[in-house]
Amino acid sequence: MHRTGASATASAWPSRSDDAVLDHVCIFMQYYCNFMHTQTRGNGAHTASARREALRRIITRVTVGRQEDLVRLLDKAGHHATQSSVSRDLRELGVAKQGDRYVLPDELTPAIDDFAAVAAFVRDLKAAGPCLTVIRTTAGAAQSVAIVLDHAQWPEIVGTLSGDDTIFVATQGAAAQRRLIARLHQEFRV
Repeated sequence: MHRTGASATASAWPSRSDDAVLDHVCIFMQYYCNFMHTQTRGNGAHTASARREALRRIITRVTVGRQEDLVRLLDKAGHHATQSSVSRDLRELGVAKQGDRYVLPDELTPAIDDFAAVAAFVRDLKAAGPCLTVIRTTAGAAQSVAIVLDHAQWPEIVGTLSGDDTIFVATQGAAAQRRLIARLHQEFRV
């Protein structure tokens, strides 16, 4: 037997009772998804806060120089972490790398105008055009060196911009740059 047109189409669509069941299932699934999303978000924020506090304790008590080691120590302390979450936490806590270890902001030791304290971190310096000098440092030390330069208030320096291991020092012109480079060579012995 072969069905034609309207009767074949009508039987292919669900009945009204099927629609009601489907609506209830969709509503339940939506409520469930919303509930799980708020539960995960709440626990995630709490976990991040607890993980950061554990990270703070680890950095205070143990000399650690690699994020991989921090991930392992956090795991031992019962806090799941990835390298990227540790990196975000370090940035959020304001942690810096001093020499071969991580330190909290209140543990940073270079004196504000003590070039000798940061001289060992400076690896190289060179001119990049007539108004920009680039200073290369060990990993994680650029900010400490830039702070010393900023606080020195040398008239040759218009401003500094530091990353992880590089500092850009702006001068007003080529003459100021030459004086700056001579002073930097004298202070940092590079």
